[in-house]
Amino acid sequence: MEEILLKIDELAKYHDQVSPDLIREKDIKPGLRNADGTGVVVGITSKGLVVGYEKVLTPDGKGYKVKSVEGRLLYCGYDVCDLTEGIYREGRFGFDEVSYLLLTGELPAAEDLTRFSSTLAKRRTLTKLERGILMQDGENENQMYALHSVVSHLSRCDSNPESTDLKHETNRCINLIAKFPTIVAYNYHVMRYRTGSTLSIIRPDPALSAAENFLYMLKGKRPSRFEAELFDLCLILHAEHGGGNNSTFTVRAVSSSGANAYMAICSGIASLSGHLHGGANESVMRMMKGIKKQVGDWEDRDEVKTYLQRMLDGKAYDRSGKIYGMGHAVYTVSDPRAVLLKEKAWELARMKNMSHEYALYNLVEDTAQEIFRERGKLDICVNVDFYSGFIYKLLGIPMELYTPIFAMSRVVGWSAHRIEQIIQNRIMRPAYASSIAAESSYVPLANRGKEAAA
Repeated sequence: MEEILLKIDELAKYHDQVSPDLIREKDIKPGLRNADGTGVVVGITSKGLVVGYEKVLTPDGKGYKVKSVEGRLLYCGYDVCDLTEGIYREGRFGFDEVSYLLLTGELPAAEDLTRFSSTLAKRRTLTKLERGILMQDGENENQMYALHSVVSHLSRCDSNPESTDLKHETNRCINLIAKFPTIVAYNYHVMRYRTGSTLSIIRPDPALSAAENFLYMLKGKRPSRFEAELFDLCLILHAEHGGGNNSTFTVRAVSSSGANAYMAICSGIASLSGHLHGGANESVMRMMKGIKKQVGDWEDRDEVKTYLQRMLDGKAYDRSGKIYGMGHAVYTVSDPRAVLLKEKAWELARMKNMSHEYALYNLVEDTAQEIFRERGKLDICVNVDFYSGFIYKLLGIPMELYTPIFAMSRVVGWSAHRIEQIIQNRIMRPAYASSIAAESSYVPLANRGKEAAA
């Protein structure tokens, strides 16, 4: 068996690797990215707009160049910073409101928001069948695997799961948005129960917001207003990020085939489980743990800088040559989500007597940017994952749930994009150029390998 595995691995590498010359010759866009790093435009959406750069005319007027700008994130045309500021100034939790906005394209009137929030509150409680599915399929220690398994089986609770009628689709999306926090919290408790802990299942309280309910179901006590509002902000900031992020694009691609909502949403969960997409804040937390062990004086800028330089050179920590939480595919000067969370992380750190650790995060951010500037990379900012994991840690949320929480929030964006994709109604079928230069003639089995041997 080992021999055939080695042979397949060798041949796969030989045939599947593509030379940079061939990519240039055929004008391929690997990763759906242009040569200047910008994304290839493959569709149109009203849901989310991510702004990190502008294309401006070159001095000769014959082309364009990319200009870095302060990052902005817009939901259905509304700047997310303005949305959150307005919502919290008026004393509300905002996740329901933002969910309504992304699903419909409009901010709800007061009576619409009341009805929508009431509907979500009623649907957070799992039915007997749904609880049974969870007990059967939610025991996996990997909480993303468990979430994928449970959601894939929710079609058993749907009398007509294959219907793509918009009323049915919207109803399913609202169900999923409502139930995800309950499923994520219960999955974790079931996993803990399987490993010897007491099973703790707390029914969601219809009087609590989505953020309050999740923290309540997870920890068994109601959070403070500040903690719940901060978690609500995290949910809002992760709810949507344009159609081009990997998991949303995957949901749209699967939806375009006519697959049902449960399979499409599961494809988003599968994509988000990848370490290059959903697990970034966990990578930041592990990196910071390593820094805290290896750096003797957390306040010594030179010592921190030296260690980060060794990390970038592949000589320290995991030797990947990366500083996790730095840089983004679109944002250049700043990630607006990170800007908002950094401020809140400072407030929470002071409350929890963790100012010293927050200061280390701040120093790593500042020093890493300095190193990148010295190495000619001027526009590298911290992304949302740099501070979100630290906030979750201070809120007492176990690391196993960091990525499921991402899914719990992003299911809103996935749902909104699925509905939009169904309305646009065109299957995705991009082209791939062949790397094979010429046809091969069939060789009888008895003769194969003889030329190579000769």
